Amino acid sequence: MTETIIMPKTGRLMLVTGGAGFIGSNLVDALIAAGMRVRMIDNLATGRREYLNPAADWIDADLRNASSINHAFDGVDTVFHVAALPRIPLSIAKPVETHMTNVVGTLNVLIAARDSKVRRVVYSGSSSVYGDQKTMPLNESMAPNPLNPYALQKYVGEQYTRMFHRLFAMQTLTLRYFNVYGPRMASEGAYVTVIAAFMHARRENRPLEIHGDGEQTRDFTHVSDVVAANLLAADCEIADGRAINVGRGDNVSVKRIASMIGGSVIHREGRAGDMRDTLADRSIAEQVLGWRPKISIEDGLSALLKS
Repeated sequence: MTETIIMPKTGRLMLVTGGAGFIGSNLVDALIAAGMRVRMIDNLATGRREYLNPAADWIDADLRNASSINHAFDGVDTVFHVAALPRIPLSIAKPVETHMTNVVGTLNVLIAARDSKVRRVVYSGSSSVYGDQKTMPLNESMAPNPLNPYALQKYVGEQYTRMFHRLFAMQTLTLRYFNVYGPRMASEGAYVTVIAAFMHARRENRPLEIHGDGEQTRDFTHVSDVVAANLLAADCEIADGRAINVGRGDNVSVKRIASMIGGSVIHREGRAGDMRDTLADRSIAEQVLGWRPKISIEDGLSALLKS
């Protein structure tokens, strides 16, 4: 049976916050390829200038400053709020700075969208809100258990997104991403993802650093699948503020990822605030969005190793 993805209607104006970032820039490219008019907000705090699509309108503004972004929402049909200061270690080291972007910035986006009568807001959430749970897979009915400031900040953003639906009848959804990887992911610095860190070390012929025993598992989800979920979320029938898992539903250990990438390995002390395991129950995404992931971890890593 062939899967059909219903693309958003062409010609509408879509706004992507964080349009020069890893996920945001991939989403911008896909929207433009689908015939959308696209506007993006990015202050290049974590985004990169070379990822800015020249076919989109770029507004250099800071989400923490409401007055600098309000005009960007004029005439917008759908907002994809992707911008964030990600990574757990960064939020532990700089909780106030990350709170201002991840919480206050999200609230400013929702207020601007409401005041401009934007039809729908799709918020980029995180599976980190689950924390450690007694059972797997992780499903949306579980009580969140944030273990670090980043997870808590993303959960507060979810709650604001749901609240704006309830208070103002805005169409909103949260997509809870599971361990996104793929082209354009950050590869340098202190706060990169494990796959990016391994890939960078391999290119420099350094040992791959595993924090803890390496048996912790992650549900790695390719960025192209995450982009597809966003496109479907723009026009799905239900937009009642709920959170929806966006993950493959197949987890692998960090140790296995290291062996797939190849190279020598050294172990470091485990990091505080990390979840032990992630594994998505994607049944709601299938029901509400009609979404199924296409890229396996084997194929995704193979493509990265060749790039």
